Amino acid sequence: MTGSSRLGRRNTDLTSGTLATLAERYRQVRRTTERLCEPLNAEDCQVQSMDDASPTKWHLAHTSWFFETFVLEPSISGYQPFHPDFRVLFNSYYQSVGAQHPRPRRGLLSRPTLDEVFAYRRHVDTQMLVLLEAEHAVDANVVELGLQHEQQHQELILTDIKHLLASNPLRPAYRDCPPPPVPESAPLRWQAFDEGVQWIGHEGRGFAFDNEQPRHQVFIEAFELAARLVTCGEFLAFIDDGGYERPDLWLSDGWSTVQGRGWRAPLYWERGDGGWQVMTLAGMRPLRVDEPVCHVSLYEADAFARWTGARLPREAEWEIAAGDAVIAGNFVENGWLHPIPAASGGLTQLFGDVWEWTQSAYTPYPGYRPPAGALGEYNGKFMCNQLVLRGGSCVTPRDHVRATYRNFFPPDARWQFSGIRLARDGR
Repeated sequence: MTGSSRLGRRNTDLTSGTLATLAERYRQVRRTTERLCEPLNAEDCQVQSMDDASPTKWHLAHTSWFFETFVLEPSISGYQPFHPDFRVLFNSYYQSVGAQHPRPRRGLLSRPTLDEVFAYRRHVDTQMLVLLEAEHAVDANVVELGLQHEQQHQELILTDIKHLLASNPLRPAYRDCPPPPVPESAPLRWQAFDEGVQWIGHEGRGFAFDNEQPRHQVFIEAFELAARLVTCGEFLAFIDDGGYERPDLWLSDGWSTVQGRGWRAPLYWERGDGGWQVMTLAGMRPLRVDEPVCHVSLYEADAFARWTGARLPREAEWEIAAGDAVIAGNFVENGWLHPIPAASGGLTQLFGDVWEWTQSAYTPYPGYRPPAGALGEYNGKFMCNQLVLRGGSCVTPRDHVRATYRNFFPPDARWQFSGIRLARDGR
């Protein structure tokens, strides 16, 4: 998501008769965003801890800006915006819409206040629900796109606030989180997949972002995929074996990054007198070796895979392995807001817990064409210098992911809930 949301299109048309249902979904998604903000105070919502993150207040306003700009203005003749200057302040990167406030300076916007941003949300919600409940002539596909976009920002609110709180020497908690279940540690097993020609990409039913299309065939060599995610204990063995000091394990850019930034462990790990501690959304606590390792870059994931004699999966391999699997796992609705240990069994943790790095560059599928207009700006223009991640995380809404979903980040990104699943060539 490159710290912001990816936009796409819906593949199926929604008729006016579905707008009442869409109105209820609109209410639910907008309420969920605001519930995520309840543990925060105004000061929490104001601060920007790094250029890649955004203040919670900005997320709240930008998601409203989307509906105002792409739904209300085209649908209501003579529509009067809540505040004309918000068009610039809360535009993320839509060049065809107009100018944008510089992203690294979003945390300097002390005005509008948080109360004014919530008033902006109420204004937009009132107008949107009038349109939807009256089954007004509105592009329901764009409304659904806006809701998917807001769900992405729900995840970003949590990833960005975690980075902010971890930057505070007090290490404050976002909120108390219930302790997760602790199943017996699952041994590392491998599942084999045969070579052959397979279909990947979205089939055309339901919502998908445009970067998941077109559906197309790929030839896959035989491969094996680890049945679970890499654990903190396994990554700790990599650290103890000098993994961060061995240039032979690292891509050239990765080694330069490790040396330049002084990385010696995943983000949010801290070594103290009592051993390793980890920052979570519930505050600092001891590292648990059976949990999936999280907040690692592509460089760290790749170096770890080399250290084990394995590799990272290609995105097509991951999607084929996920197949028709039920979308189940540790998502934001569970309330743990942290990865949990794998249960024993077959192929597990494909969805939820952590976004899984692949070795695949984020590039267009064969035949891809971005949608026309402003909403076509997002995906295509970012298809360079980024890597694909799959599967969702513990702060992703459950109904937001699917096997074809393509997340993407630059290889040095660590503040997202990103982890590791190993792959290897077939035998």
